[in-house]
Amino acid sequence: MAIHIWQPNTYPYIYTMFLRGTPIHNLLLAAPEWLIRADRKLFTLINQQLSHPFLDNIFPWWRESITWTPLYLFLLLFVIANGKKSSLPWIIMAVITILLSDQISSSIIKPLFARLRPCNEPELAGSVRLLLDGCGAGYSFTSSHATNHFAIAVFLMITLQKWLKGYGWILLLWAGSVAYGQVYVGVHYPLDIVGGALLGSGIGFCTARLYLQRLGELPFLNSNPND
Repeated sequence: MAIHIWQPNTYPYIYTMFLRGTPIHNLLLAAPEWLIRADRKLFTLINQQLSHPFLDNIFPWWRESITWTPLYLFLLLFVIANGKKSSLPWIIMAVITILLSDQISSSIIKPLFARLRPCNEPELAGSVRLLLDGCGAGYSFTSSHATNHFAIAVFLMITLQKWLKGYGWILLLWAGSVAYGQVYVGVHYPLDIVGGALLGSGIGFCTARLYLQRLGELPFLNSNPND
């Protein structure tokens, strides 16, 4: 028995031209039952059994992008203050990274898989601890929160590597904690987070490498403070 997590009529052109009759189609249309069952069990573990009143108050705002506005502003001002005009291409590429990750996740992959969020899943009705005001109308796989945060985290890790001086892993921990919060509050499955993390990391790596290959490192990262 297999559990269907993808609707071929969502993107009929893509399905007809590229996927029908292929191993990828078979995998998407009928994911192994054990994988989906395990995903739901892990979701239940995180969402219910590993819950704590303190975390119930933390994760709803921790996962919000607006919570991290001071961090974004600090990084932006830091690069502008040190890089001056040379910071503009870096800023543009950072914005492109976010736009790519968000659009690929939200506009392509989510409609393609059309997986219901756990808080909208009929089989889980009444058993999900939803810590937000609403579940959201969008689909579940991949998590755009996870995709976006891992994309920018990897981009920053690579392009600001010399400034971070071995502490880049903190950015991955930050992105992971935001993504984990999506499961904790009840709006995503763990597989949505894993998929989003892999997708976002890949996008962040590609945009960072493209930036470095085309423009090189930000000049101030190579300057000698004693000069």
